[in-house]
Amino acid sequence: MGEYRMKKITIIGLGSMGSAIAHVLLDKGYQVYVWNRSSDKAQEVVQKGAHFGSTVDEVIRASTTTILCLSDYEASYEVLVHLDAHSALAGRAVLQLSTGSPQQARDLEAWMLAKGASYLDGAIAASPSQIGQPEAAIFFSGAKAAYDENTDIINSLAGYAPFLGEKVSAASTTDLAFLAYLFAAYIGFFHAARIMESDGLEVNGLGQLIASISPMIGDVMKYESEVIHTEQYAKPQTSINTCMVTIKLLQQQAREAGINNDLPAFAERMFSRAIKEGYGNEEVAAIVKTLR
Repeated sequence: MGEYRMKKITIIGLGSMGSAIAHVLLDKGYQVYVWNRSSDKAQEVVQKGAHFGSTVDEVIRASTTTILCLSDYEASYEVLVHLDAHSALAGRAVLQLSTGSPQQARDLEAWMLAKGASYLDGAIAASPSQIGQPEAAIFFSGAKAAYDENTDIINSLAGYAPFLGEKVSAASTTDLAFLAYLFAAYIGFFHAARIMESDGLEVNGLGQLIASISPMIGDVMKYESEVIHTEQYAKPQTSINTCMVTIKLLQQQAREAGINNDLPAFAERMFSRAIKEGYGNEEVAAIVKTLR
């Protein structure tokens, strides 16, 4: 067994995500120390070999790296404020995997640095069942040394786990940017489901279609991101005017089928604004100019 597999790791928080992390690291051969407000949630991982500590202080001192996986940053403060933070955290690495905003990441980094800890902020873009799999993604930013020292643990948890730089807010910002894309895609897909249903077609066929063409969609988004980055909108592959033709068609279909028109109406407002501001013949990414 390799030396790294015997490394000790502390996990605070055993909700569905924290438990998934504990299971993966136990499977990888790590000595896992855990703490949770409710000891009942620890039973399964303890039976698998994890060590349950009676106090937060105890489990933090048990290893050089602690993973926080609680409901939010407020819960993290509530857990940590009661321990002898200066002596418990000093010289240790803390990986925050709770959900929070960029400002919360900046504030917690300052708090951790004042306690002598090395702080790494992480944002999980995966479900608990995906943890430890190649498709799992976790974004990290903050202390580069903490990332480098825990690369083995990080790579055990996610197939894609980039370090986004020492600007500690980068992971949370990137995660929110991804979620903005994801939630817009959700809404688009749900409207698409109504289009399929309105013509008596099966929605699961649409899901399979999206899965099949996802690499192409990724290439499109990569191209549009480069257009925005370089501010090169003048030679469009797909212009805003061209997109407006499709949006009008979506509105027509909604009227004819008698389905909800909220999404096409919203898109029509956004694209009309861009056209009125003179961007109609530019690449569709020029929509970003109206958002600025």
